[in-house]
Amino acid sequence: MPKENTQNLIPAYCGTLRWEDSFVKTYQIVILIVLLVLIAIVVLLYFLGKKAQKKQAEQQEMLEQNKQSLSMLIIDKKRMKIKDSGLPQMVIDQTPKLMRNSKMPIIKAKVGPQIMSLICDEKIFDNVPVKKEVKAVVSGIYVLDVRGLHGKAEKKPEKKKGFFKKLWESAQEKAGAKPLK
Repeated sequence: MPKENTQNLIPAYCGTLRWEDSFVKTYQIVILIVLLVLIAIVVLLYFLGKKAQKKQAEQQEMLEQNKQSLSMLIIDKKRMKIKDSGLPQMVIDQTPKLMRNSKMPIIKAKVGPQIMSLICDEKIFDNVPVKKEVKAVVSGIYVLDVRGLHGKAEKKPEKKKGFFKKLWESAQEKAGAKPLK
């Protein structure tokens, strides 16, 4: 058998990689991995958001079932940490640890003969009058709605608009767009 020439079988570039080829491949792999991780995070957030939305709907339905109207005198309202709020210890123990350090809207009110600390809904907290008797819709220790019982409701003075806000509104008026609220 004749001896074959093995040099013709080995490619000329074997053993030498060009830097540009390896960089592009590495760069593409890194981008692909980053995109896959981002897609996985978005999918995870979607399903977690759906689950949280269901849970919130259940809780809202439960609040609606257990609500009742009470007449109360609002003594004080503050945003304070739940552990400093004067709520029962059982309520503090049941709150998640991350929520214990966050400030919550708390109302001190005289309901009948006793003074209670209640948690207020964030949406209505600014509209709750202090040192006034009100008719409140309460579910457990959570105040859902407040209506004035005696006297007129106090209107808070409107905040002064900043320079850019005025400029934006005037530009919208000139363009014929509806103003944002």
